[in-house]
Amino acid sequence: MWCKRRVVLFIFGSALVGGWITPPADAASGCVWKVTSPNGGTLFLGGSWHALRSSDYPLPAPYNRAFEASSRIAFEVSPNDLHAAPEYMEDVGEYHRGDSLKNHVDPRTYAYLRRFFGLLHVSEDKYSKYKPWFLSMALESPSRHGLSHELGIESFFEKKAQAASKPIVGLESAREHVQVFSGLSDRGSEALLLLTFIPADKSSPDFDRLMAAWRRGDADFLADSTRAGFRDFPAMADRLLSNRNRNWIPKL
Repeated sequence: MWCKRRVVLFIFGSALVGGWITPPADAASGCVWKVTSPNGGTLFLGGSWHALRSSDYPLPAPYNRAFEASSRIAFEVSPNDLHAAPEYMEDVGEYHRGDSLKNHVDPRTYAYLRRFFGLLHVSEDKYSKYKPWFLSMALESPSRHGLSHELGIESFFEKKAQAASKPIVGLESAREHVQVFSGLSDRGSEALLLLTFIPADKSSPDFDRLMAAWRRGDADFLADSTRAGFRDFPAMADRLLSNRNRNWIPKL
């Protein structure tokens, strides 16, 4: 429980909205909630986009109001830890010498990947040394959709917190964050990669619709969209979303 008058703003991925907190239907503009403890401590929860476009600014007003009212900021992973994550991620995402992707996926999957990377002129020795979950992360670059991590909400508030000398903390380490993926079985890791190649259902909302829902605070729409994406992989949703949410609750 937060001590009296300590006010914290926790920024978390918008895909997690609805996992363990349900907002009222008439939520204020933006996905921001205020939680108050019996002893007077206050916590703001802010749904985030890890990558955005310059046109997505300014943010809904409640985000800046929550920031101004907060004495410290909390992210899923602290910025200092997150900056070291790519190197660690690549290290654990690469097979040991003498091993290969071919030994860990269905032959049909490997044949498809050989054709796919061949069209991109990527040699087999380059991609075959990486595990499926790592290739999935590499192929899901936000720049493909015109987005930038430098414009993400965490990056925005990291700069504001540094300018205002407000401390930033993380609820999971970079190692814990990466292990959500690196701890997948061969089958789960392969499934995550194959999901990358499945076209979105025509009925699935595009990014602009998701952004509009986020700006108006429609967490039900965002939660439904997220659940739909994991309809055939409920265990994956538990690992990537629900389990992490539950781990954060005691810390919050």
